[in-house]
Formats: sequence, C-alpha cells, structure tokens
Amino acid sequence: MKDIATPTRTKEILQKYGFSFKKSLGQNFLIDPNILRRITDTAELTKDTGAIEIGPGIGALTEHLARTAGKVVAFEIDQRLLPILADTLSPYDNVNIIHEDVLKADVAQIVEQEFVELDNLMVVANLPYYVTTPIIMKLLEEGVPFKGIVVMLQKEVADRISARPGTKEYGSLSIAIQYYMEAETAFIVPKTVFMPQPNVDSAVIKLLRREHPAVEVDNEKFFFTVTRSSFAQRRKTILNNLTNQLPEGKAKKDSILEALSKANIDPSRRGESLSLEEFARLANALYPAFG
Repeated sequence: MKDIATPTRTKEILQKYGFSFKKSLGQNFLIDPNILRRITDTAELTKDTGAIEIGPGIGALTEHLARTAGKVVAFEIDQRLLPILADTLSPYDNVNIIHEDVLKADVAQIVEQEFVELDNLMVVANLPYYVTTPIIMKLLEEGVPFKGIVVMLQKEVADRISARPGTKEYGSLSIAIQYYMEAETAFIVPKTVFMPQPNVDSAVIKLLRREHPAVEVDNEKFFFTVTRSSFAQRRKTILNNLTNQLPEGKAKKDSILEALSKANIDPSRRGESLSLEEFARLANALYPAFG
C-alpha cells in the first residue's frame, strides 16, 4: 500500500480535493514516511495500545498509527479534511475521526468510550505550532489516562519543555510539564520534510507519565502560580518577581523573605536557577501566607 506521506501522493490528494492550506490552523503536512516510522517507533505502540492523534491532516501519520496501534482516535477541527480522511484511511477499520476542537472536547470521556479494551494509551501527533502548549497542558491537567505523549512540535518549544535549570530555555513550561512527566527530545526534524515548509525546524519530544509527580507540594495550583510568577520578568530576582506578581505581594514582602529563608533560597537568585525541588520547598513555605 502506497504511503500517503510522499510528495507525489500528497500533491495528488490535495489536487483531487482542491485543498488549500489554512495558515490560521497551522497546517504543515509531513511528506517523509521515514520520519513517520520514527515517530511510531518512539511511541512504542503495540496492538494493545490505543493512540490519540490531534490534527491528522490528510492521514499521513494516522495510517502509520493504524498499522501499529490497536485503535486510533483522531481529532480534526477542519471540516474540509473529513472527506479526504474518509478516503485516505478507508483501508483501516481501527480509526475513528472526531470532528471537534480538542481544546473544547471532553477528552477523558471520549477515551473512556473509545478505548475500553486496550491496556495502554499514547498521544501521538504532529501538533499545530500555535496551540502546542495549551493542548499538552489540557491533556495533563484534565487527567486523561495516557501513559505518554510523543509529539512533533517547534524545536524551540521542545527545548523549553525538556530544559534543565540554569539554561535560558528553562522556565515555567519546563516545570509544569516535568512535574507530571519525564521529558526527552527524541530527534530533530528538518523543515524540508513538510508541505508547505515552515520557517523553523521541528523536534519530536517524548513525555512519559511519572508514577507520582516529581515533587510533593501542598497545593498544585499555588505551586504553578509561584513558578509562573518567578519567571514573569526573567532578568529580575526571585524576590522581585514574587513581590510584584503574587496577590498582595508588596504588602506581604516580609512573608516572602521569610519563606525564601525557610526554603533556603537566596532572594537575589533568578527563577531559572531554581530546581523543581527548590520551587516545591518555596511554594510550600509561601502557601500559609498566600494560599
């Protein structure tokens, strides 16, 4: 069976349906089957695994998922792609396309209905760049019961997700994702393997769910408020950021200094130098005064 993801076949499909790319939906279709094979290999799918895909496009990755996973459920927001997907994926009876914006969907409920008989669930997708972070955070925060996420996204975002303390890429996004998941960049994808070509290179990142969050915190929501506040202005000290960003921070500056001392953190440090463990200590020390 001919792969969808070759330049010739992709062009044929687009011409057949008179399809034109919508920039607003971040549509860039992969035209290299080898990259798709590497993505499914990274996800380690088996016939006992279910796969969720977001933004299947014309089905290039979807067909590779269908060949290796037990069942594939794909969310597609662009109605123009539905007849194309019905055509390109007709050889596979284990694929269900849902015409819905994944950001508005009740993904946990859909998973419950669609993947009853499968042991594991992986999210595998070539994500539209403009909604990468909201999609990943939604899946994490809504408790969708997946084992891991293997997604292709902008290289710069992948670098931020897998960044370590002390690097310029490290920030509140790194912490938010690494709190729930172990993160690693699997491989880099050049912009030349897409149609149309994006302006930047991409990366495939692999996130595996931790059995327990990376650190123990008294209140998750407040922990994330503290981490976001700490990076509000990267050049400012942790004390400065927390004073300016936390509610009533200026009035409670003494409480912030006391919490920093209790957490054994120098007030003149910057957010990017703090580890997850240090942020957890700090959030727990601040919580009585701000929670």
